[in-house]
Amino acid sequence: MVKIDLITGFLGSGKTTFIRKYAQYLMEQGMNIGILENDYGAVNVDMMLLQDLMGDNCELEMVAGGCDKDCHRRRFKTKLIAMGMCGYDRVLVEPSGIFDVDEFFDALREEPLDQWYEIGNVIAIVDAKLEKELSDEADFILASEVADAGCILLSHADEATAEEMDATVAHINEALEKIHCKRRLGKEILRKSTPQLTSEDLHRIMSSDYVMENYEKMDLEEHSGFESQYFMNVPMTAEKLQKVAKEILEDSSCGAVFRIKGFIKAEDNSWIQLNATHNGVRMEPIQEGQEVIIVIGEHLQRDRIEAYIGAESV
Repeated sequence: MVKIDLITGFLGSGKTTFIRKYAQYLMEQGMNIGILENDYGAVNVDMMLLQDLMGDNCELEMVAGGCDKDCHRRRFKTKLIAMGMCGYDRVLVEPSGIFDVDEFFDALREEPLDQWYEIGNVIAIVDAKLEKELSDEADFILASEVADAGCILLSHADEATAEEMDATVAHINEALEKIHCKRRLGKEILRKSTPQLTSEDLHRIMSSDYVMENYEKMDLEEHSGFESQYFMNVPMTAEKLQKVAKEILEDSSCGAVFRIKGFIKAEDNSWIQLNATHNGVRMEPIQEGQEVIIVIGEHLQRDRIEAYIGAESV
């Protein structure tokens, strides 16, 4: 049977960066892997960031977005059926930062997936400098993604103090209590940034398994204000975009913005990647991209964001 791992993580936690490191480790162990990007968005930026992993031992697949949740679930199952016939040793699933983990377990209990796949690990990535003030919906997503994880990685730990990491763990435990989950975090927490992970750490993660916890569910479709706004052909330099991204994150009239990501083309036609959260704004060169900026958060105010970006929204 094919081992399948789920890598969850709240918005901007660093899932894609971790997957790059983890996938490279698995391939070094001689494994043939597939990576499935399972996102509701119409444009999948994270898949573009993994393009250079593609080769004889790694293939990338994507569940197309732009449809309702029921359609998306069907596409997810159909894609896993197709991947189950490709001869992979392991499949890694990276969902959206807003994801119901039960969808993963439910799909793999259905025929024929239950005959082809064996759940390996559920790995949760949490920013070590987690924001202190989150909505009830955000706390639910955070807690539900951690509840069944065999390993919780506190990403960006090299940028956080011990006190900040302790506060993050306390916040997660409070969120677990809020959804009436009995689990409290302990030795399954790995307090390291992704670049700091050793082969021993990655072997531990690869063998971390998962747990099944009970907790009170929240109907995200009814209560959640999470959304994404897409902006194409952003007419500004990298330096101006870096400044604008910071301003949007700090301006509460734009809504509760958690993350801004995407690409712009420089004057020399090279690509630059944007990844911005409240913990910092990063601009890095990248081989390939697409002219899109995505703003992710709760109760976003499109007009206010568009006034900053000055681009066509889609």
